[in-house]
Amino acid sequence: MIASIKQKPFSQPLPDFRNSGVMLRMLLGVNLLALLAALVQSDGLTDSLQRYIDMAAGVQPLLLFNMAVLALLGTLLQRVPAWLGRSAVLLLSAVSAAGLSGLWSFVSLDAGGAQRLIRASLLGAVVAGCMLSYFSWRASALSPALVEARLQALTARIRPHFLFNSLNAVLSLIRADPRRAETALEELADLFRALMRDHRELLPLADELALCRQYLNLEKLRLGERLHVEWEVATDLPLELKVPPLLLQPLLENAVYHGIEPAADGGRIRIRLARRGEQLHVDLANPCGGGVEHPRGSHMALDNIRERLALYYDLEARLETGEVRLANGQREYRVHIVLPCSGRRP
Repeated sequence: MIASIKQKPFSQPLPDFRNSGVMLRMLLGVNLLALLAALVQSDGLTDSLQRYIDMAAGVQPLLLFNMAVLALLGTLLQRVPAWLGRSAVLLLSAVSAAGLSGLWSFVSLDAGGAQRLIRASLLGAVVAGCMLSYFSWRASALSPALVEARLQALTARIRPHFLFNSLNAVLSLIRADPRRAETALEELADLFRALMRDHRELLPLADELALCRQYLNLEKLRLGERLHVEWEVATDLPLELKVPPLLLQPLLENAVYHGIEPAADGGRIRIRLARRGEQLHVDLANPCGGGVEHPRGSHMALDNIRERLALYYDLEARLETGEVRLANGQREYRVHIVLPCSGRRP
């Protein structure tokens, strides 16, 4: 995994060929090109279907072989210059296509000659070039300028009401508990220092969890016994795992604003982190209802986090939300996040 979005894939055009989303797009893209070729060469729908089946029988083994080789060379391709990585992909596709064509000619005793090998190698290089162009276009479409603008808008939304609420809570403590007020101001300074840093930089999971604890400590000052927090962090958690910044804190703010504040008796927020195989699972739950509810938000925090997960991890990460009715009749809002722990990047 990379340490900064600045290196992903906008300065490094090659995708991570080990990523499941990239593999799926390669399978779909190459088969779509084969289908288009069959449609162009055929005289009718039935003929095009038969041509596509014939093409797919030859294309699939070649495609799977190239995908396996590219996955094995994934780390090396990310380290070399972009032009060299592209050239290697094109060369691999051309050589493997020519090799497969030569193998079929040998098995079927069909003397196609050098022209057949050249045609196959050119076709393999053209298909690889089309897929590289698609991935390059997709990288440009996921420009970090858009994501960073949304992230800055998100932090701008966080700062005003949280700042005033926290300052009011600290003012109420200055005379009664000056030491706790001083600690709260230090926590507030640390929190806003984190909010104002470069949000394109990935940070360790341990730092994100520390940020969340500081935020909840400050909210505890204001809400007192109305706010209960339950942490469940697995002992085998990869705390050094790099994650996008502000991944959990906006979700906790939503939980406080929509779940705890409207309820006269407050409620409990549950945060659970566990590792299952090569995946990190994060679960957040908060009550909903129980009083005059705040107006429903624009889901900007959820949309922003979902967008950044897709940008960093492609299909290997997901965010799921939903409202659940418990056995006692109360409703609970839950958020489930899945991240890869393997250290790979899209």
